[in-house]
Amino acid sequence: MSSHRRYLLFVPLFLTACVLFGGKFGPTVFTASAAQRNISPTSDDDLKASIESFTKIYDVVDQNYADKLSPDKAIYKGAIPGMLRTLDPHSNFFDPKEFAGLREEQHGAYFGVGMTIGPQPRTGKTMVIHPFGGTPAYRAGLRPGDVLLEINDKRVDTATSTEIADMLKGPKGTKVQVVVGREGSPKPLTFNLVRDEIPRNSVDEAFWVKPGVAYMRIQQFTETTSKEVEDNLKHLGEQNIKGLILDLRENPGGLLQEGVAVAGHWLDRGQVVVSHKGRAYAEKPYLARGSQYGESYPIVVLVNRYSASAAEIVAGALQDHDRAWILGDTTFGKGLVQTVYPMSDNTGLALTTQHYYTPSGRLIQRDYSNLSFLDYYYGKRTQVNNPMDVKQTDLGRVVYGGGGITPDEKYEAPKMDPFELAALRKNSFFDFSAFYFSNHSTKLPSNWAPDENLLNDFHDFLMKKGINFTEADWTRDHSWLRDELRQEMYVTAFSYEDSLKIGVQQDPEVQKAIVAMPEAAKLLAMSKNRYEKQRASLR
Repeated sequence: MSSHRRYLLFVPLFLTACVLFGGKFGPTVFTASAAQRNISPTSDDDLKASIESFTKIYDVVDQNYADKLSPDKAIYKGAIPGMLRTLDPHSNFFDPKEFAGLREEQHGAYFGVGMTIGPQPRTGKTMVIHPFGGTPAYRAGLRPGDVLLEINDKRVDTATSTEIADMLKGPKGTKVQVVVGREGSPKPLTFNLVRDEIPRNSVDEAFWVKPGVAYMRIQQFTETTSKEVEDNLKHLGEQNIKGLILDLRENPGGLLQEGVAVAGHWLDRGQVVVSHKGRAYAEKPYLARGSQYGESYPIVVLVNRYSASAAEIVAGALQDHDRAWILGDTTFGKGLVQTVYPMSDNTGLALTTQHYYTPSGRLIQRDYSNLSFLDYYYGKRTQVNNPMDVKQTDLGRVVYGGGGITPDEKYEAPKMDPFELAALRKNSFFDFSAFYFSNHSTKLPSNWAPDENLLNDFHDFLMKKGINFTEADWTRDHSWLRDELRQEMYVTAFSYEDSLKIGVQQDPEVQKAIVAMPEAAKLLAMSKNRYEKQRASLR
């Protein structure tokens, strides 16, 4: 998926996002305890004995460990996370910094300069991956590949990307000076920026991929997602949509309520979107609110193995009600809801409190017993449908629980050959773009694409970079190389957002979704016919 490969070269986002995102915010842990605990005298005694044992062990470690013990590290990084790991892969504890990051992610905005940074693969120094369009960093002229040297007169060439990101954030309207090294520039460049509010848009793309067919990608589900969806549909002119491609690939989930609101836009008012229940919670269904135009056009939903949690709630609801054609790969399989409890000292606890069920009643949680943490998230998966959890969609199509959302139509991306893999893994497109713009203007004409002269320069650049390929490899992959290079160079010449749009237009799975739109239209027509028959029988 070319529009997302760029990120894969720099940062492992999915694991972080799954750990960060809970299903919903809960009350303080003390309120929750008073309302939900029902401890017998025997279990209370057992708990007291266990706490006493832990205290004794901690005292021995504190007094005898070879180095001075850090209570924060021992408790916040050790004891509590260790306990939660025995429960499930999604319960998690957040120290003050992590908890603040969680709230920032779910709020959908922060104050800073507006750019993504990451370690340079060769040196480990922090560089600009891309500025976001319209932000202080973008307006000032910072570019992909710029290496960060100083922040407010403090050397940062040995600091981590996380440390530098914290230095770049600050109150709105405050000034920050950034010094970078740029390829082709004999001296460091200085940029004086003024921090501003930087929106973390969860809907980063919504546009027409062909007349009548709209494309929308939701990156994650934050506090603003449903409003962003509504705003983008309004901007497109939802009444003019003849088909929608809803891209949930790599979406790790987020807030349960936002997933419900988004799915509910395309369902009939009163239809169940999802229901959940847990040991301390009664079963609760969440119902769709419906919308004026949202029920009138076919939808193809794109998913893959990293579509999780709230993304699966949306895909599952639209599949169970036969409202959309699901295309792609089987989703992650996260059917657990975390309630986030604010704790003392600005810490937080994301605790699995409930299971959620799709409208047909299936639990799509993947089995995590006898699996390590990393194997659960990244290991090779075999699709395991639960034969004891067989359900039907509204139209009678068979669906299964136990292993994520199985798509109606499987899509397998073309496998990359060794030359393509080598070019990506060595950041060739990113590095060539930085090299090219170090001695060329960053202004390119609209709808620009690399010509043969530029591709020949890229050919020579790859050879100097030490990437082994034959002329037959070059000829075979010529179109792919041109498309990848075009998308990368759009980041600097236009904006990161324009580059994403180019990536979508070049994405073969998006083209497959356009071809599959008649299947979604059939489901919609059959659902409407079923609804009309039901209404007629009630008259």
